Amino acid sequence: MRLIVMGQQAFGKDVLAKILDAKTDEVVAVYCEPDKDKADPIKEFALEQGIPVEQPAHFKDDETLQKLRSYDADLMVMAFVNVFVPESARDIPKQGSICFHPSLLPLHRGPSAVNWPIIMGRTESGYSWFYPTDGLDEGDVLLQWQCPIEPDDTVINLYFKNIYPSAVDSVLEVCDLFRSGNPPHIEQDETQATYERRCTKKHAQIDWYKPVGQVYNLIRGTNPAPGAWTTHNGEELSVYDSAMVEGDGIAGRVMDINDDGVTIQSVGGRILMKRVKPKGGAKLAASEWAASCQLAVGDTLGH
Repeated sequence: MRLIVMGQQAFGKDVLAKILDAKTDEVVAVYCEPDKDKADPIKEFALEQGIPVEQPAHFKDDETLQKLRSYDADLMVMAFVNVFVPESARDIPKQGSICFHPSLLPLHRGPSAVNWPIIMGRTESGYSWFYPTDGLDEGDVLLQWQCPIEPDDTVINLYFKNIYPSAVDSVLEVCDLFRSGNPPHIEQDETQATYERRCTKKHAQIDWYKPVGQVYNLIRGTNPAPGAWTTHNGEELSVYDSAMVEGDGIAGRVMDINDDGVTIQSVGGRILMKRVKPKGGAKLAASEWAASCQLAVGDTLGH
């Protein structure tokens, strides 16, 4: 088939590389966002491979749509796309377009689909390839892949070690399904649909008066970004690597400081902070941070 690959960053680049390595289909063009501070990795890689790169800011004008038509593509593979692509553009390839989303649709529609399942305490996640519509992640599903969310998984574990490598490999199966001439169309169950907004700093503030399981899920579901945070003497402190441990006491109170980290009381248990980042500083061991600010057992965080 003649393919257009639309994507960005490392995922888009790796999907493109997987297709090129297979040598089954021809990538006739790569579409990515306009340059920001520096060229996107998928753009640099495509140019190295001699593939034309297009970077429209939108798909509203006839000139942009005509350029898309000129590539005479059979399929557009949308891998990690932030620019809205309307139906007038999606339907130009002979077999339309297919889009990647890192959740088990219809669950977790929206831009932070890896964060929220962990924050909400779900025990499974995965990814979907679906036929995009003008709605938010609402089209029929082509295929899905499921994996467990382990009790101590962070975003790093779930996405980069599980979802990401499988999703890159799966693009070849996606192409095979379209090449067969009868790719599946599985309707999403709208009664099960959930929508979540982008997970930002305001969602990542730790409330030590919440049950310890919820606090732990928030920390691991925002690691590495946007980063859970609390305060000490009015200064922000981001919390990354952590563990959940047993113990009772007053919520927010520093219960222990040792080489393993700093233990903070929550409701029904405690959080061992192992790696933190003070505002304006670098990530460091929580024990180092505690020594630098003369933290003491009995001090309170989050007030």
